[in-house]
Amino acid sequence: MTVLELKNLTKTFGTTVAAKDISFELNANEIFGFIGPNGAGKSTTLRMIIGALSPDGGEILMDGEPLSGNPHYKKNIAYVPGDVNLWGNLTGEEVIHFFMKVRGYTNIEKKKHLIAQFRLDSKKKCKTYSKGNRQKVALICAFLSEAHLLIFDEPTTGLDPLMERVFHEQLMHAKSEGRSILLSSHVLSEVEKLADRIAIIREGEIIETGPLKTLRHITRTEYIVKSTQDLSELQALPYVHHYMETDDGTHMRIDNDSIEDYLAKLSHYRPYHLETLPPRLEDIFMRYYEDRRKLS
Repeated sequence: MTVLELKNLTKTFGTTVAAKDISFELNANEIFGFIGPNGAGKSTTLRMIIGALSPDGGEILMDGEPLSGNPHYKKNIAYVPGDVNLWGNLTGEEVIHFFMKVRGYTNIEKKKHLIAQFRLDSKKKCKTYSKGNRQKVALICAFLSEAHLLIFDEPTTGLDPLMERVFHEQLMHAKSEGRSILLSSHVLSEVEKLADRIAIIREGEIIETGPLKTLRHITRTEYIVKSTQDLSELQALPYVHHYMETDDGTHMRIDNDSIEDYLAKLSHYRPYHLETLPPRLEDIFMRYYEDRRKLS
């Protein structure tokens, strides 16, 4: 079941095209990673989804219905931006209570549990909070919500590694409850760990969409080789990249469509150790961006 669908969504600011023909679908009970560098159009797209910006073209559908014909769609969305502003003279708990009151949430035990999990000193006024603590307040409010679509825009900015882990645990718990998550981030390891599918955005355009396992064709596989013979000649081959000799062996990345040729060539060097490292999302992302720059 499709929870959210974007069809050719476009937004311009003067002569700047912030989003151009953005199209993707978010399915029920799915974590969808939306990745790209700062300025690529991620936040603009998310703000159009939540109604903070009006698109210049295209259409947004939730549960198959256009948002333009459903004035109450926002009750099914919880959104956390990358930089949260709160009411300075209210305590963290007062802000959380306010959002619970406005949206009709009554699960006090869950509120206490989340405050404890995120280690938030909820009795302090928000004006004393660091960026990370303000982020915690917003995340707690989102996970307390009963919205079936959770949208996070760079949500772990300002969080320490322990709190990042708590966020990841809560995200997976929300998914287990049947909710759908749209996660925008430039932290590629985070998206790789959590997302079922990803979309890569570059200069306002989607350039690739799909499950991570099907995107590995646009990257290279890393090999660690040990041999008694000199392997340095291999770095002259056109499909060998990032050749590097280290204490644990010789590292090199091979174009996936040339692996058969590489292994045939490597056999002449009689390796006694051969280790393969799977492509990472970071490799996919950077390879795709490098290739697109060469074409542009």
